[in-house]
Amino acid sequence: MATKKNKLAEYEKKRDFKKTTEPKAKVKKSKSKLPMFVIQKHNASRLHYDFRLEIDGVLVSWAIPKGPSLDPRVKRLAVQTEDHPMDYGKFEGNIPEGQYGAGPVMVWDYGTYEDIKEDKKGNIIPMEKCLKDGSIKIFLHGEKLKGAFYLIRTSKEISGKKQWLFWKVDDEHADARRNPVSTQDYSVLTGRTTAEIKKKGKIYGD
Repeated sequence: MATKKNKLAEYEKKRDFKKTTEPKAKVKKSKSKLPMFVIQKHNASRLHYDFRLEIDGVLVSWAIPKGPSLDPRVKRLAVQTEDHPMDYGKFEGNIPEGQYGAGPVMVWDYGTYEDIKEDKKGNIIPMEKCLKDGSIKIFLHGEKLKGAFYLIRTSKEISGKKQWLFWKVDDEHADARRNPVSTQDYSVLTGRTTAEIKKKGKIYGD
C-alpha cells in the first residue's frame, strides 16, 4: 500500500525544481470544509485539460484531451496521470522548455466538490474506495462547472495509464447548448488567456 510520502514520488521524479516553478512534492490536507477540485488548461505537446480532485492529501489527476462537456450524451476520455501536490491547484504559468509538460498552464476552473456516490443502502461511499473501485460520482461547485459528474474507469489503458470516461449527469446544470471550453476560455484565477500566460509567465508564488 502506498504511503503518504511516496504518493508524489512519480510527480517528483519527472521534475527538476531548480528549473520549473511548479510546486514541490508535499502531501497536505486542505483547510476547506469541502475538498477542492481544479481544471487546468495545459498547452503542452498536445492541448488538454487536467482534471484534479483532492483525495487524501493529494490531487488525483486525469488528462481530458477535449475538455469537459455539459452535454450528458457526451462522454470524454480521461487518462489518469500521476498524483499532484495540493499546491498545484493554484499553479498558473509556464513550464519551461526541456521540462516535463513544457508549456503554459491556466487555472481554467476551480472550486470544491461533494462525494455523492451512494451504496445500496444510501450511504456515501468514501472517495478513496470510489477511486479504487473505479466509479466516482461527484457534485462540482466551480465557477464554470456546476452540478453532478461521473468518472468511470474502463478496462483499457493508454501507454500503461488507466483510461476513464468523464461526463455530465443529466441534472438541472446540464446544458447541451453551452460549451464552456470555447465560450469561457480564460483563467478563473487571473482572467488571463493562454496567450497572455505564455507571454507574461509565472503567477504561482507572486
